[in-house]
Amino acid sequence: MGLFKNLFGSKKDDSVTGSAKAEPRHVTGDEFDAVVLQSEIPAVVDFWAEWCGPCHAIAPSVANLAAEFEGRALVTKLNADDYPEILSRYGIMGIPTLIYFKGGQEVDRVTGVTGYGTLKSKLERLLV
Repeated sequence: MGLFKNLFGSKKDDSVTGSAKAEPRHVTGDEFDAVVLQSEIPAVVDFWAEWCGPCHAIAPSVANLAAEFEGRALVTKLNADDYPEILSRYGIMGIPTLIYFKGGQEVDRVTGVTGYGTLKSKLERLLV
């Protein structure tokens, strides 16, 4: 369990202070462009589905990103089953897929379960 926690984070991250933790914002297909593409700060979208085991495995890391980067980056989730047109637009063939946006443009992506350190470093690069 320790190795899993170190690789993928946990729902309780000791590096995040405060009692109220930010959570990823769930976006719909209708609001995707306005919320994600028009964001003035870098945005990350976690394309996921309820039935997807790997999506649940990476969810704590996505939640940690939302908490750690609150106010500096927008971390969102979009249900792949509900909005297949968005997945098609970005050529997403597997989930979980996280796409990193800056200035409304895709700048990076990760597919599959990925360690928290990798997810975090990709987002940090967009903040410079």
